Amino acid sequence: MTTTTAPGYLSTLLAPGDKLLRTSLRLDAVITGANGLAYLALSGPLESLLGLDSRLGIPIGVFLTLYGIGVAVAGATASINHTAARTVIGLNAAWVVVSLAALIEGALDLNAVGSVWTVMQAATVGGFAALQYLGLRKTR
Repeated sequence: MTTTTAPGYLSTLLAPGDKLLRTSLRLDAVITGANGLAYLALSGPLESLLGLDSRLGIPIGVFLTLYGIGVAVAGATASINHTAARTVIGLNAAWVVVSLAALIEGALDLNAVGSVWTVMQAATVGGFAALQYLGLRKTR
């Protein structure tokens, strides 16, 4: 008898809500934290590459690093606090809206690479928010 299993990413999407929520929070924490550390360690080169104002790389890095730690804490508890999960989802959604609004308004005066990076980052954060929302809904 032959059995088939879904690939790892698909089995996570089809998993019970707590597993999906925990996995998406942890992945969000790792990616966000790494992004924050990159902004801190490489602020000059990243600001130059993206066309970002030289006063913004470090503050963005600090925010992303601290936010990544907060998301990691939310995903590390034995039972995920639904209020914490909703807060992460809301903040992720707000990041997407603010990022795209800043891009459209030209508030950051980014170059082409920075503009593409902003869209990719917003899509990634929006994906995390969607997965976290799905996971939270499936826990009810």
